[in-house]
Amino acid sequence: MHNITKDYLINNFNIDNRIVSLAQRCEEEVKSQFSFIEEIREYNQYKVLDSMHKNRLSDIHFNYSTGYGYGDIGRETLDKVYSDVFQCEDALVRPNIVSGTHALSLCLYGILRPGDELLAITGKPYDTLDNIIGINNLISGSLRDYNITYRQVDLLKNGSFDYDGIKNSINPKTRLVLIQRSTGYAWRKSLSLKEIEEGISFVKSLNSEICCMVDNCYGEFLDFYEPTQKGADIIAGSLIKNPGGSIAPTGGYVAGKGKYVEMAADRLIAPGIGKECGATLGITRLLFQGLFLAPHVVSEAVKGAVFCSKIFSALGYEVNPSFDSSRSDIIQAIKFHDRKALISFCRGIQAGSPVDSFVSPEPWDMPGYSDQVIMASGGFVQGASIELSADAPVRPPYIAYLQGGITYDHAKIGILFAIQELLKENLIVL
Repeated sequence: MHNITKDYLINNFNIDNRIVSLAQRCEEEVKSQFSFIEEIREYNQYKVLDSMHKNRLSDIHFNYSTGYGYGDIGRETLDKVYSDVFQCEDALVRPNIVSGTHALSLCLYGILRPGDELLAITGKPYDTLDNIIGINNLISGSLRDYNITYRQVDLLKNGSFDYDGIKNSINPKTRLVLIQRSTGYAWRKSLSLKEIEEGISFVKSLNSEICCMVDNCYGEFLDFYEPTQKGADIIAGSLIKNPGGSIAPTGGYVAGKGKYVEMAADRLIAPGIGKECGATLGITRLLFQGLFLAPHVVSEAVKGAVFCSKIFSALGYEVNPSFDSSRSDIIQAIKFHDRKALISFCRGIQAGSPVDSFVSPEPWDMPGYSDQVIMASGGFVQGASIELSADAPVRPPYIAYLQGGITYDHAKIGILFAIQELLKENLIVL
């Protein structure tokens, strides 16, 4: 860090000199991690570019469709580009898929039928799927309401698949196996592509007809491969996370085997119509451009997560993953064991944001969650997890989940703001 930059942080942002010095030392220690992240970024950038070349992307594909959206060649080409990037048969990329949860629910409702069973083999899924599955109670319209049963197999203590538990849980009703790649709100490592491949291979050895689905949220472009290249039948994610590259204003995707993508499309629109309609209203260019930028933006976010892990471990906090661990998602977890510290951390991240930096986030009853949630998200796109954000269910052991950062520099300054907030509240000692 140049002295003029260091002075700017101290004088203009009022960051304590001790925090800036600590950041400088930590940054030196993580540079070797950055070089590997950049190798993955470079490969994925070429992969995205190649898919755009193959599909002869042109400005004619940035057209503005309305109404039914029939014959929207931009929408159709976007699907083809995504299927090439993910090396699979087909993809469904739409602005009216409003979130990752929505994309996942399209797959679950589209593929499962009454009498089928859903088996989650990475433990309980992310909180927002509780009401979709009907885990805690019978919400009207949940899978349980359609006589679709659910069971789960937790990961072992070391974070690996419980193969004996999976074998004992699969039965003639098991129609779909769900694998959550990212940590979600759990204190565990994200699953590597090698682990996902081995898990899918094991399930298929027991019953090759089972559909293996991967929740790919937060995981795109973290590796040289994607789950669809490692045996996944279908994957789903959000465009305001990794693949939207911070440019996509909304949207989600489903990708995988053609028959399963079609089932999800029929659920999104209507049986027999599926992918054939859906106006894009002029945002197709942003979805293409976001995908093109995604490998770079994701690499910046991962660098920010590595830096966060290093500096908070240096401050004495338990972090997951450690700065030198392999990563399969953009999330960095910090365990505070203190409600006030958790809230102060999120307020610091908000204070370091480009949008609504003056706002102080508070825990609230966020739709789809069983606990109050605090969320710092001062981004240009509401709720965009690829922009620097932090959120947490306000429950012991008070774990904050940091993700995103369009640039590494912003991720770093946001983290320094968070530490400054903890120092101001006398919650850390330097």
